[in-house]
Amino acid sequence: MIKPRTLLKVLIDQRRWTWTIFAIEFAKAADTVIGRGSHNPTVGETQYRRWTSGQLKGLPSADACRVLEEMFHVEASKLFAPPPESTDPDVPTFDLEAEIAMTAHEAQDDAGAAAASSVSDLTVDQLRDDVHALARNYGSLTALDVWQKAKNLREDVQNNRDRTAVPAQQQALLILAGEASALLATAAFDLGSLDAAKRLARTAALYGETARYEPLRAYAAGSLAYIAYYSGDLSLAPVHARHALTYGGLGDVAARRLHSIEARAYGHLGHAEAARRALRMSEEVDTDTTDELHDCVGGEFGFTDDRLAMSNASTALLLGDGRTAEASALRALELVAAKPAKHRSPVVFGKASADLTMARLLTNSLDGAAEAIEAMLSINSTHRGTGLVTRAMSLRRALTQQHLRGTALAADLGERLEEFTRLPVQHQLLPPYEMPALDA
Repeated sequence: MIKPRTLLKVLIDQRRWTWTIFAIEFAKAADTVIGRGSHNPTVGETQYRRWTSGQLKGLPSADACRVLEEMFHVEASKLFAPPPESTDPDVPTFDLEAEIAMTAHEAQDDAGAAAASSVSDLTVDQLRDDVHALARNYGSLTALDVWQKAKNLREDVQNNRDRTAVPAQQQALLILAGEASALLATAAFDLGSLDAAKRLARTAALYGETARYEPLRAYAAGSLAYIAYYSGDLSLAPVHARHALTYGGLGDVAARRLHSIEARAYGHLGHAEAARRALRMSEEVDTDTTDELHDCVGGEFGFTDDRLAMSNASTALLLGDGRTAEASALRALELVAAKPAKHRSPVVFGKASADLTMARLLTNSLDGAAEAIEAMLSINSTHRGTGLVTRAMSLRRALTQQHLRGTALAADLGERLEEFTRLPVQHQLLPPYEMPALDA
């Protein structure tokens, strides 16, 4: 048997380390002695062979010596000297029991550090419940209430993200931060702050991209589409909607919403054929697929049949098709009325009523418009968001058309609409861009 030429070789053999294991242990010790950094000493295989075979003349670098002394608790000069005789009382021996105990302590410390870098799963579950409850109750809350609640939830989610290093928790919290941002974007839009809504929708999309959560990316892209045509960036709107439809993992509800938004975008551009094609697709989606956001969470992330009918009435108005708009608006109102009272959305009810009013004006039925407008005017000021206020402004302009001027009924309706738009939701900002027709 060949006798080891250095004490270092003896101590490595006692531990039954290969060069690979030695290199790993050396790097760990370097982090402890010198600190983490790119300039820490390392050990290549050739260098390792020279160290253990006694071929090294002198000692390695000062930093390498410090690391070796940390690893073996022996002076570096002795490590590179020939090993003493086994009968020498100064010969260091490898204590297996001590090594096992030390390793166990290190593992326990590492586990403790990991536990300190996590949050309770119950906390994550509660945050998820709170964000999803807000999404489901969006229609019954004011935009300002949603804004404040979503803002607080996003901050809570972010605080917990900063506390955990657990991958599964980070993933869940990324998605929740994105969902809260998406709700903030919708609330900002309803409050009339389109620039903030755009920024928050992009934030939600970025969270979705980071978390690899396609339904959130698609929802945010749909929001960017309708924010675009409200901001006057008409050509960008269909681009956002079409791109979102290419994302994987989307269910029928998501596709229905995006096709509906795409249809309105084309309606604003005056592309009638493309708008009608998207309208048909929004009504014909039927692949029996679902996704976790639009279907399982639903609420503001969903797209109910009454919202679809209301939205498509808006598109018909953009195309100048009063008959189709009237039929779709009536359908939306029927679907809202069929729901239990606590599930009826005053926002959808108000917008559909406004669309019905405009549809009847387009077909020259002033009396019918006066009848339909009463439902819209009954909407409490706390639920008069951007979509409804913009519709009221469009109706006000429509009532000033040449063939309606001078009629007492048109004048009375115009005054009531003017008062309606003066008393929107608290802190409501008027849209910077006047729509050519009703929408949202």
